[in-house]
Amino acid sequence: MLKVEDTSVPVEFSPELLTQFADVASRYPKGKQKSALLPILHLVQAAFGWLSAPAMDKVAAYLNIQPIEVYEVATFYSMYFLRPQGKYVLEVCRTGPCCLVGAEKIMDHIEQKLGVKEGEVTPDGLFSWRGVECLAACGYAPVLQIGPEYTFYENLTNDSVDALINGLKAKSNN
Repeated sequence: MLKVEDTSVPVEFSPELLTQFADVASRYPKGKQKSALLPILHLVQAAFGWLSAPAMDKVAAYLNIQPIEVYEVATFYSMYFLRPQGKYVLEVCRTGPCCLVGAEKIMDHIEQKLGVKEGEVTPDGLFSWRGVECLAACGYAPVLQIGPEYTFYENLTNDSVDALINGLKAKSNN
């Protein structure tokens, strides 16, 4: 079963977004429009912050494919969000090398600092966090990336995580 936060709010793609879709789709041979699915999902997520079922349905209609084909892709890749996220998404590497040097403690600290469990959004809408698979920085573990820009931070400590979160809060208040 598709686990996506349901919403009955209709989704409308702006003319600018549709122009971007057309540009992406034009890169693929006629009849192979499904090849444009991943980059189009990135565009939709950038525009709306996450991929709702109605948005995925509209992507399917645009590409002339079945909605299940979109759901299969969106649920397979962890880079797509199937429910609303915070303005900043903290993604902590949770694979072996990072865990050996404290990633789990960092995740516990983030949960306590933000007051929300993994996958939840803070009441102010600023933050959500989650553990992710390898971020390819094992030599600098533990690491996290912060979206939407996906900036990497390495050699994390509780103090450096606090500084990152406090800096993002201050940036958002300006």
